[in-house]
Amino acid sequence: MSRPQKETVGAAYDPALMLRARERSWTALERIRGFMRPGIGEEEARTRAADVFRELGMQRLWHPVCIRIGANTLKTFRQASDPAVRLGEDDIYFIDLGLVFDGHEGDVGDTFVVGDAPQRQACADAARVLFREVADEWRTNGTNGRGLYAFAAQRAEAMGWRLNHDIKGHRLGDFPHAVHRGGDLGDYPSTPAPGLWVLEIQIAHPSEPFGAFYEDLLLDPPPAG
Repeated sequence: MSRPQKETVGAAYDPALMLRARERSWTALERIRGFMRPGIGEEEARTRAADVFRELGMQRLWHPVCIRIGANTLKTFRQASDPAVRLGEDDIYFIDLGLVFDGHEGDVGDTFVVGDAPQRQACADAARVLFREVADEWRTNGTNGRGLYAFAAQRAEAMGWRLNHDIKGHRLGDFPHAVHRGGDLGDYPSTPAPGLWVLEIQIAHPSEPFGAFYEDLLLDPPPAG
């Protein structure tokens, strides 16, 4: 089957291995979540994450491990964190992983809350809900990449959150997907194919210094759970 140029994959590409890389990446994320306790800093968390990756048989990173805590959850991927920030008793953090298993890329992200922080929990929940709504828009209407992020912006505002418009999703594939120059999902003028594009959602509280992040592959049918 021929693919549009921006959805080109390598000769080794296998959809089953893509799903396996996704599954292992989510497993890694949950194991990292298991040691995120008040007092931990981002550098320590990344160091401990490396042990998790070795245990799971990760081949390599395809993007640096991104763990953001507290006010750093407002930062985009390329922005530097404040290294002094540590996880508080009632706080928020997110994990963003880009891992390679069996020559295929996984890219997952989610946000969690420790302690009693209702507004922060609402933000984490909203990022997941918004992701599902945008993914459903894609499955139901075949909306293109540009339309998906326009839809995300409208829904985020209606829900009372600010969408980070600099976060636009991207291609994934057999490593390295970057050789195919797929560009950002938010700039893609066609309906994205399932299993090749990561939908990224980053939102922020309209006035308080925290936000939330969620990302996963666009899959049809949706993944269980």
